[in-house]
Amino acid sequence: MYREFSAKDGLDVTLRAPRWSDLDDLLLFINALVLEGAEITRDAVTTRNEEASWLSRHLVAVERDKRAAVVAEVDGHCVGQLEVEPGKGYCSHVGGVTVALRDGYRDVGIGSEMMAEADVQAKRLGLELLTLEVNETNARARHVFEKSGFAEVGRVPRAVKMKGMYIDHIIMAREL
Repeated sequence: MYREFSAKDGLDVTLRAPRWSDLDDLLLFINALVLEGAEITRDAVTTRNEEASWLSRHLVAVERDKRAAVVAEVDGHCVGQLEVEPGKGYCSHVGGVTVALRDGYRDVGIGSEMMAEADVQAKRLGLELLTLEVNETNARARHVFEKSGFAEVGRVPRAVKMKGMYIDHIIMAREL
């Protein structure tokens, strides 16, 4: 366990490393995001076999310190997930961050706490710079990232085509 805190709405949240027993919860988590139409790259539900394969690779990478991963747990269920993945070669000092929260658990401070934990994990991995990408239309996530010290450093025009609409990806970065 990394730490526990109370969200603004009084929920008790635990930030911890993922484990194999999270498989079904993580499957529900990713599929809930897909079905919600959340602004993530995945656009189709995941099968249990696909999720098991992903989780197996994911846990091995975490165990080998090739990636840091954190889940946010509320009432025994995973409601959020964070990853920090170091670059390779000459970019090994740069880490890419991905974070997602399930609907119903946003706007209560969990995302901000997860981003603070990203710093802890990134420093543990020896990273000096964090980057992430966010859809320009995702104002809620952009606010959390800006509050965490990230700034826009570039854009990929028309990087996402969602519901027939093109959306720019905003590239954000922050030095540690």
